[in-house]
Amino acid sequence: MQVDLANPSLTVALAMIGGVVAQALARHLRAPGIVVLLLAGVLLGPDVAGVVRPSTLGPALPALIGFAVAIILFEGGMNLNIRLLLSQAKAIRRLITLGSFISAIGGAICARLFMGWEWRMSILFGTLVMVTGPTVITPLLRRIKVREQLETVLEAEGIFVDAIGATVAVVALSVALAPSRESFGEGLVNIFLRLGAGTVIGICAGLLLAGMLALKRLKLVPSGLENIFTLAVAVAAYQCSSAFLPESGIAAAIAAGMVLGNFGQKNMNTRMFDNLREMKEQLSVFFIGMLFVLLAADVRLAEVASLGVAGILTVISLMVIVRPACVLISTANTKLDSRDKAFMCWLGPRGIVAAAVASLFAAELTDAGIAGGNEMRALVFLVIAVTVTIQGLGGGLVARLLGVKRPQRVGYLFLGANPLAHILGRALRSAGETVTFLDANADAVRTVKEDGFVAHTANGLEDEVLAKTHAESRAGCVGLTPNGHVNFLFTRSVDDQFRGPDLYLAMDSRAASVTEAQVETIGAQVLFGGAKNLAAWAALAERGDILLQKWTYTSPHRDEGQDIRRAPGDALLPLIVVKQDNPVIITTTARPKKNDVVDFAIANEHQDIARAWLESAGWSRNARAETPRPVIIE
Repeated sequence: MQVDLANPSLTVALAMIGGVVAQALARHLRAPGIVVLLLAGVLLGPDVAGVVRPSTLGPALPALIGFAVAIILFEGGMNLNIRLLLSQAKAIRRLITLGSFISAIGGAICARLFMGWEWRMSILFGTLVMVTGPTVITPLLRRIKVREQLETVLEAEGIFVDAIGATVAVVALSVALAPSRESFGEGLVNIFLRLGAGTVIGICAGLLLAGMLALKRLKLVPSGLENIFTLAVAVAAYQCSSAFLPESGIAAAIAAGMVLGNFGQKNMNTRMFDNLREMKEQLSVFFIGMLFVLLAADVRLAEVASLGVAGILTVISLMVIVRPACVLISTANTKLDSRDKAFMCWLGPRGIVAAAVASLFAAELTDAGIAGGNEMRALVFLVIAVTVTIQGLGGGLVARLLGVKRPQRVGYLFLGANPLAHILGRALRSAGETVTFLDANADAVRTVKEDGFVAHTANGLEDEVLAKTHAESRAGCVGLTPNGHVNFLFTRSVDDQFRGPDLYLAMDSRAASVTEAQVETIGAQVLFGGAKNLAAWAALAERGDILLQKWTYTSPHRDEGQDIRRAPGDALLPLIVVKQDNPVIITTTARPKKNDVVDFAIANEHQDIARAWLESAGWSRNARAETPRPVIIE
């Protein structure tokens, strides 16, 4: 039996599985995912295995690209934090306006000088390479782990320039196909018209989503249909906007995602929003893989090889001349320092939108009888392959040499913003540490935020949440919910992904779902000197029935460093000890030394028991008692 490889359904299916396998392989190899995807596309495409044949899709390929790009950019918009954007507004605004113009003109000049193309083709190429894109920038930044302000600027540039670049490119193509003074003037108007219309449509779609999903009592969107309803609205916004004005859908998708991500979360059910975000992230990864395999398979290796030295010189010029010029001019007199700017000069890879629009250009120019479309597409893919490979593989080294990587082992990340976790967080803060909380309970998050902590309403067991809250760069990650099993899952998730932070978890003495042997297998430590009745202590903390006291270990027994695990667990909890100005969380391995000062949480109803045990064990009181509200004892 012979397999029909000209089957378009088979091509799409193989591109899907090829994209997923390639990204899984990239994670195992710790390599940039796009590099592996491009290689997979080439290997599966007509030039090698010949099993993925994009030509069989015909006019369905642009439609498939449109649906996928809508989801990818909608998810990218959801991840943009307006507060962070405003903090770097000047740099971002210049990069997406002045920077885009410089990139387009610089790309056109490079193509004219090295490729010898006429100005029409050179300008079209310049509009194609003016974009970077979240599909390549975001994964690279998550691997490299640069400072937050730098990460914000680069991600925002990638997302917003996608919308501007795609719109400018399509308008430039229409002008190139029918050049005239009138068409040029209309083109300029169309750029602003399409961006404006797309943004308005996207904002309306985002507000519709946020409003309908927030009104749970009216059940406008039945339970269980929220994710697919959001998916349908995002795709509809993209396609309706593009139908109204071609290529305005990109701006619509980004705007809709931003509105839902920044304003919908405040009014929506937390679990619903977490599920929605998780689904969108998974769909984005899925579609990025499929599209890169399809688009890479659609490019002939012979076309790329025919570019020769001229093609390589064009790419190098874009990297070492055009990108630095774009960054340095656009970021002059901004909050970014010289090291940030130097790193931005290095990192400017092109992504899925450049590839997709290049394929569109090739088809349109060929249909119009204009030569050079396939050559232009090949050059764009060469730009993508070289920039992603070189900048992706070398990004970590460059960031380290420039000193722009996020500081390591700074602060603590807590799973749980409940009152008991709040108390331990306050103890650490009073000793000079920073603490960030994760909790799915919006009310608990709001309480710790009002106390001045950084907190996020999110599911701390999700890999994406841990990456976005920089778990790998923390001094410690602490699982402190009333559920000991959840605490174990949290620390195990951190251990699976990262090898930097110390791991701590609270064990529940009444529900022995986790053993100390299991805890040891992941290198974690048990809080409070051993398993405790977490629900009882959380209830005491919520009622304010806990006293915070400092005790000094002044009279050690003959075996100095007596086991703090023997403390009565229903009467007191040891929290932290400060050694050489550094706070250390008390765990089962704690062995106090003479003159150590330890913060204890003491149950108000068991003060006498706690005091009797502490005094008999060689501790002396050195501060007055006080409830955890509003401050920790100093």
